[in-house]
Amino acid sequence: MSFKFSAAHSSRIKKPTRPPAFKRSSSSASPYSSLPRRKPLQRSSTKPEKEEEDEDFFGDRLDDIGLVKALATDLTLRDVAQAISHIRGKMWGRIPEQRAGMNSTRIAEVLNFRMSLPPLVTVLHVQALLNSPTTVEREIAELIRGGAIRKVVVGGRGSLGEALILVKDLDSMIERSALEQDVKEKFIAVLHEHPTALKLPRSQISEDEAKVLMHAGFLTSSTSSWTATDVFSRPGDGSRGTMTSLNSISKAASGSIAAVGGEGAVHAAGGSGGGAKLPSTGDYTLALPTTGPFLKLLSNARAHLLSLLSKSKFREATESLLRQRWDGGIEADDTASAARQNRGDFVGVLPGRTRKWKQFYGITFEWILEECVGAGLLEVFDTGSVGRGVRAL
Repeated sequence: MSFKFSAAHSSRIKKPTRPPAFKRSSSSASPYSSLPRRKPLQRSSTKPEKEEEDEDFFGDRLDDIGLVKALATDLTLRDVAQAISHIRGKMWGRIPEQRAGMNSTRIAEVLNFRMSLPPLVTVLHVQALLNSPTTVEREIAELIRGGAIRKVVVGGRGSLGEALILVKDLDSMIERSALEQDVKEKFIAVLHEHPTALKLPRSQISEDEAKVLMHAGFLTSSTSSWTATDVFSRPGDGSRGTMTSLNSISKAASGSIAAVGGEGAVHAAGGSGGGAKLPSTGDYTLALPTTGPFLKLLSNARAHLLSLLSKSKFREATESLLRQRWDGGIEADDTASAARQNRGDFVGVLPGRTRKWKQFYGITFEWILEECVGAGLLEVFDTGSVGRGVRAL
């Protein structure tokens, strides 16, 4: 046994590894400075955290005790005319007076976009709002014959099908347009003379008047009396349908617009130019201006509501939860939220930063829900315990 053995070698007391030169003074030293440092915990990135709005609080299917036949909660709705006015009145949400999250330019843009859309209401929406589809169809036919409402067929891509508009609203649109006064009066008289017609006979409107109404967006025509090949194969006949004929071009002054075919020559020859559509041989179809933006807005809103419902496990959720997702988790308008706001606490997202206002200009949840139910995309049922439920079909 060596005599140099001491208790210091067998003791568990270890000397600090930090050199004395790096030690802080005793006056500024922290009681936790001598503790060993650890690296922060790193969470696994394979399972991303879900946002609060995407959480599904119901792990099982909702109880279904029966479908809701009529979505209208207003007992004063007794006929189609009242239903149309009710639908038009609740389509847009009210812009918040404070903390809207939108500047004056954006608010003006939202209001102008709302005013530019035609006051259309789909037949499917009216049927979803009222109780009996058969009674609704019979009443619609009676109101059309009586001249109170008018039916417009919206076809093409993303077709709406049959839409309704009040006759007084249609007359107001024509009066506010940039048409000449005599054209306005004649067109309104023709519409009142044929209240049930979806198409207007060509004998009622001259070609010049039809061209002006097509520019304004009140008429369309699909059957053309000439083809693009007639423009180049038969110069004489081509001059009747377009200015792109050898006869008209040869007489035009050099360097003028007429020397290259005139305005809308590419469109008249079958291209994608911005020229006007010329009258054709079939009957004129009644249309409404700015129907395209309305159709695009409706189709995108339908798709967004279905995507919100698909976040749930069984593609069903309570109406209150789906409404919260559509609104985007905005701050509530109550006393508790106002108190938290005064304290400086976070109370929710500003409305102007949600998709409801940025992309859909403030469409209300009730309006788009009824529209999807009428289109056969959703169904509303009674749960008996947590209110009404919504299920995707």
